[in-house]
Amino acid sequence: MLHLLHPVYFPNIATMAVLAQKECQWEVCDYYQKQTYRNRTYICTDQGKHLMSIPIKHVGGKQGKQFYRDVRTDNSYSWQRLHWRTLETAYRSSPFFEYFEDDLAPLFEDPPTFLLDFNLECIQTVYSLLGLSVPAMRTSKYDLSPLEVADMRHLVNAKKTLPFDPPYYTQVFVEKHGFIPNVGILDLLFNEGMHAADYLRSLSLDFAHA
Repeated sequence: MLHLLHPVYFPNIATMAVLAQKECQWEVCDYYQKQTYRNRTYICTDQGKHLMSIPIKHVGGKQGKQFYRDVRTDNSYSWQRLHWRTLETAYRSSPFFEYFEDDLAPLFEDPPTFLLDFNLECIQTVYSLLGLSVPAMRTSKYDLSPLEVADMRHLVNAKKTLPFDPPYYTQVFVEKHGFIPNVGILDLLFNEGMHAADYLRSLSLDFAHA
């Protein structure tokens, strides 16, 4: 059965586990909503759990809502440079940062135009590094209650707490802050390297319909 998911900014461990274990389809026909992982991801720094957020250009007036596929990134300041420097500071001492940095750094150089396209590019890059196949199927229309698919779109909600307790892996600042679960895939990638794919495949998906 297909699992329906939103493409988000460097997906968290829960979302990546679904992508690694199931045949998935991207939801690309919905409206953009705030307070979701569409434009945010979490990493671990010396200060603990840290949010990295992509600024977007908001529409106003009579336009109101806008489709996710039409949302443009706000490149009026160098948010990409800030995000990359933050990643360097947080993960330079991790086991696999230097191994992957040449593949990931280009994502933070040329300003993107559309948020959705950029997120898909980020996911494609991570999947290539892990030797996984990125879902190719996309929705052609929005369906509030789709049939014959497992609707995982609720995982995009950044304010919802999942009943998800992934097993421990070593994090850079674990001695200072303890293990921080379900942050973005970059944390797992930099700390576990190619073992990240096996980790994702081993996770229970009991949380998926919560």
